[in-house]
Amino acid sequence: MSKNFSLRTLLSSTSLPRNEAHVLMAHVLDKHYQLARTTIISRDEMELNKPALEEWQTLESRRLHGEPVAYLVGKKGFHNIELQVALGVLIPRPETELLVDIALQEIKRIENSTPNPKILDLGTGSGAIALAIANEASNARVIATDQSLEALAIAKLNAKALALETRVEFSQGSWYESLNEKDIFDIIVSNPPYIPAKDPHLIEGDLRFEPADALTDHSTGLSCLEAIILGAKDHLKPMGLLAVEHGYDQSDAVVKLMKTAGLSDIQTYQDLSGHYRVASARK
Repeated sequence: MSKNFSLRTLLSSTSLPRNEAHVLMAHVLDKHYQLARTTIISRDEMELNKPALEEWQTLESRRLHGEPVAYLVGKKGFHNIELQVALGVLIPRPETELLVDIALQEIKRIENSTPNPKILDLGTGSGAIALAIANEASNARVIATDQSLEALAIAKLNAKALALETRVEFSQGSWYESLNEKDIFDIIVSNPPYIPAKDPHLIEGDLRFEPADALTDHSTGLSCLEAIILGAKDHLKPMGLLAVEHGYDQSDAVVKLMKTAGLSDIQTYQDLSGHYRVASARK
């Protein structure tokens, strides 16, 4: 008697967490059968054909060896949009949505005086922050920079897939270097590399597979934040807003950098885990 390879059997026998198994199986069903995720529940007796079964087994094995689910399926949801992701870019995280929310709140606050605000996203990666802002604020002009050509290529693909390619401009360079001195903005946002070089988390879990340059500054964890904060006044309008994501234990250091840079109205924000994760300030 042949072995049963039904969805129910495969999902009940895997060592993967239930939510991860369902995401990977939904990817297999969509790729091989163009079937929706609801098939897992409504047709759980369905048996996979050989190509689909091999795909499932490959994905299952790769995930059990630690590869992030987002890289395996090639996409990740973020603040009401879906982004293509690959090994060359950081996987967008829920805590980074805080930056989007802060930017959108500021756009709303200044809409009467500034109907077409200019937004700068430094170190855009997959384009997550820039594209999420543009998706929600159709009146905003967004410029996104990154030093990685590989990351910018993915960001441009995401912009095209979301029909936002005419509303977000991408520029190659480290932090402000691709801008000219006349480029000034209402809002600057950034999720820079902030993990210290010797942090053990860099060789654990999903982080092992993500680009090191997007995670760590190869130093104390504060060098990129310092460059962004100290350079912000040259590219912010009067009362313009800077908001940066930082490590769970870096809030005091980031606030100090903002004070050193002569910024005012400094605010700190907690993520869903209760850690101070974002700081903002004004010129």
